[in-house]
Amino acid sequence: MDAVTTNETQDLKLHFLDYWRVIRLRRSLILVVFLLCVMTSTLLTIWLPKQYSSTVQIKVQKDDPEVSVMGEHASFMGTDPYFLTTEFRIIESYRILTNVITKLNLEEKLAQQNGGTRWPIDDAFDYLSHRVVVEQTRMTSLIEISVKNSDADLAAKIANQVAESYRQFRREQWTETKYRGINALKEKLGDETNALLAAQNKLDTDRTNLMTSDLFDESQASLTIISRTLEDWAHQRVLAQADYLNYSNILDKLNAMPAEQLPKALTTAYAHQLDPELVDLSQRLQTAKVRMVEAKNTYGVEHQTYQTCQKLLEDAQKDYQNKIDGVMAGIRTRVEEDRGFLQIIEQQEKKITEEKNQEAQRNRPYYNDKADVESKRRDCELLKSMLNREIVEQGQPNDNVVIVCNPARAAKSPVSPKSTLIIPLGVFVGLIVGLGLAFFIEYLDTSVKTIDDVERALQAPVLGVIPQNVGIIMEEGAESPHAEAYRVLRTNLLFSRKNEGWSTLSVLSGGAGEGKSTTLFNLATIFAQNGQRTLVVDSDLRRPTLHKILHTTNTMGLTDFLLKQRSMDEVIQKTKLPTLDFLPSGKLPSSSMSILGSAQMKETIQELKRRYEFIFFDSPPLLGVSDASILASEMDMVLQVVQFRRYPQPMTLRAKQMVLKVGGNLIGIVLNNINMSQDENYYYYSGYYEYQYQSQQKDEAVVQVSNDNKTPNVEIKPKY
Repeated sequence: MDAVTTNETQDLKLHFLDYWRVIRLRRSLILVVFLLCVMTSTLLTIWLPKQYSSTVQIKVQKDDPEVSVMGEHASFMGTDPYFLTTEFRIIESYRILTNVITKLNLEEKLAQQNGGTRWPIDDAFDYLSHRVVVEQTRMTSLIEISVKNSDADLAAKIANQVAESYRQFRREQWTETKYRGINALKEKLGDETNALLAAQNKLDTDRTNLMTSDLFDESQASLTIISRTLEDWAHQRVLAQADYLNYSNILDKLNAMPAEQLPKALTTAYAHQLDPELVDLSQRLQTAKVRMVEAKNTYGVEHQTYQTCQKLLEDAQKDYQNKIDGVMAGIRTRVEEDRGFLQIIEQQEKKITEEKNQEAQRNRPYYNDKADVESKRRDCELLKSMLNREIVEQGQPNDNVVIVCNPARAAKSPVSPKSTLIIPLGVFVGLIVGLGLAFFIEYLDTSVKTIDDVERALQAPVLGVIPQNVGIIMEEGAESPHAEAYRVLRTNLLFSRKNEGWSTLSVLSGGAGEGKSTTLFNLATIFAQNGQRTLVVDSDLRRPTLHKILHTTNTMGLTDFLLKQRSMDEVIQKTKLPTLDFLPSGKLPSSSMSILGSAQMKETIQELKRRYEFIFFDSPPLLGVSDASILASEMDMVLQVVQFRRYPQPMTLRAKQMVLKVGGNLIGIVLNNINMSQDENYYYYSGYYEYQYQSQQKDEAVVQVSNDNKTPNVEIKPKY
């Protein structure tokens, strides 16, 4: 877990270091863009004319709706979400603003502010409409009218005049609405009055034709008596029907009983509804039965008392039966009488209903006309009342439709340009644009930037890092701080050899101008300074440059030897270093384009190996001609020079692939032209080199102080 966490932290740290590296590398661009934005924002705050803003705050209410007529009652609508928005557009309208322009003579004032004489009113409106802002005060129903102008007093006057013009417009609109409503009321009242007179005439005609005696105030009053009579008959019908149903129900139940149960039922269940005499006869019968039983038990059946009791029982039974028959007959008679009476009531009720319907149908036109007259009379009275009220309101204009809450006042400080906003915004935009442009350019730049880029793209080790502005080591001297970079390269190169017999080395590059020739010559110089017999061969036959570094001629060289025009000793030249020799390229005949791939070239390489410990072959760019590929295939070792931030990585990768494709032994990469002071990835290289150089300078100064009487002979040579 600890190892994983450490790796993740390191990756994140490297990620931020990459961003910081881009910022340091592109700091000039970032600074230029930043300064341009800051200067632009500062100049804007100076050059832009100052504008003052004045605001008037008003309260706006809805107008009363237009006068309604004929029962269309006026009603205020609920909350209108578009009311204030509509009023905003009205305030900004041509009618309101041109009125302001005319009242304040803005055609001349605005033209004078802008260097003119007098503007047309349309031009003044266009100018003013862009400087009038109408908005709602937050969390209220108030309206704020803001006006911007270079003159603070004029801005306040314009804002107040806009509010006054809008107020006058609303007042005129209210008066016009009232006037239009009153005219509509008058016209409608005249129509309703004529309609009322016509309805009254028709009512009189119907009364005469129908011979209606209208004695009551209520409509259809003549039908009231008939209605009450009909109600009485209906009440009697209900009573008769209830009586009939009651007795018919009793009769049905009595008829359904057996004969022996009928007397008991009449005396018990229906005694309270029938004749009381029946109850007395029933009690008498029961008493006779009791006496007869007592006489029988006391005297016997032969006794006179028993016979008398028996005679009384027979008389009581006869009288009781006769009474029951009479009661049943009375119930039947009552049911028949109730049925007949109910029929009579229904017939009478039907007759009265028919008379009532006929009377209503006959008088209906009259009463309809009368109701119409009453309705029209009420409408006329309502219209007269509304007309009088509107006439009174017309004489009292509604000044509360627009109320000025806070009038505009001249502002003391300008609202634009806002230096506190523009300059910080310029600073922010400058930083953002500068950083964005820097990272965008960095994103487009696919060249080699770090050692990691080289090793990741080329899958080859970096053997040396060469700083910027490196001169010729032979001229700068062995103690030059730049020489240490080549010593490191020499050490890494020797340790990278898998075979100590490898002595031929070619320094290649993908494109021109990457510093391969300088790198090769300085590296060869370092080898020679260490006492190793070294030969530098300029095998770039098309564009040779090494003879210029050594300030020698290129009249004869490698090509002359390969063409067997000169001997080896004739073409090899000596240098300032005893251990360093130079073989120029010589002139390239047009008929010998593939001379580097010849068998003579291979024999020459073998001959040079026997004479020298190390041989360095300069070559043209790999992607230019085929000579470099041929040389790479014949060398023991190949170094590829990659210049810092020059060519895209795919081009560098293509050069490496070409070396491997021809069988070349690519031993490593040299990263050239590094700005040690700007890139922290290489700062430790320059730090060590500069420290070593400064120590040497101090030692030389000490020697110079100790030898006061001696003047050292110092030779200064130019760097190429």
